[in-house]
Amino acid sequence: MIRLAQLSKSYNGVNALSNLSFDVAEGETMVLLGTSGCGKTTTLRMINRLINPDSGTVFIKGKDVQSVKPEILRRSIGYVLQNHGLFPHYSVFENIALVPNLLKWKTPEITKRADELLKKLNLDPSLKHMYPSELSGGQQQRVGLARALMVDPPVLLMDEPFGALDNLTRIHIRKEFRMLDELAKKTIVMVTHDVQEAFEMADRICLMDKGRIMQIGTPEELLFKPANAFVSGFLNEQRLQLELKSVKLVELFQSTIHEGSKSVWEKMDEVLNGPNTNDKDQQLSIERIMQAFQAYKKK
Repeated sequence: MIRLAQLSKSYNGVNALSNLSFDVAEGETMVLLGTSGCGKTTTLRMINRLINPDSGTVFIKGKDVQSVKPEILRRSIGYVLQNHGLFPHYSVFENIALVPNLLKWKTPEITKRADELLKKLNLDPSLKHMYPSELSGGQQQRVGLARALMVDPPVLLMDEPFGALDNLTRIHIRKEFRMLDELAKKTIVMVTHDVQEAFEMADRICLMDKGRIMQIGTPEELLFKPANAFVSGFLNEQRLQLELKSVKLVELFQSTIHEGSKSVWEKMDEVLNGPNTNDKDQQLSIERIMQAFQAYKKK
């Protein structure tokens, strides 16, 4: 779906990207992770031509993006910014309707689609007539996502989409985001510096440092099969929590297959905070899970 081939970019003689290449499959969520200044956002903005590389090529569905006019390209790619990117002098509806108006949609069609998205994003349709300054941070970010999804683009780019929110709101909106049916078939490239966020959202993670790729892989591959010392060290501070969130319960106990994709972390939280459990039962359950988890890690 998306292919980045040998992208390089420098500013004043300093390399921002060096021969960067990777593919994103159709329907996949690729998260670009790394410290500030590693080239994540530069990479993302090359996909929709907000930044042009010094060398290298970006392809979407096999077509070089440089062969498409930027304004045409961007109408087919959703883009969500950290600070929502809403126009302050436009109402919620006017912000959401921006791209459909450029595409000459009819007003009833725009209204129907806007109402549909607002409902899916847990926003009251009455907010359509309000302005961004009248909304909470969480509401603003939901409106920004609605605008990006309005014309149902096949590709969605997200640049630190939850970074400006407080911790509780960020966790809640991430959960909503993962459950949103609108995103099920979209190809998503997302930038974050938040390791927990990357592991929750990604099918695969591209971990970067100083404009280079350190490793691309699933969250489990980065945790349990780090390519080098940088990858291992980058995750060390949160390693245990990440491992518990990454390993699925069914990987420890075949008898739990009915619990689907529930992680070890989720099961432990359920045991500790669930109803009708006493301290002894809790301790035995947690010990059993941790013993199986440690055995799994030794495989």
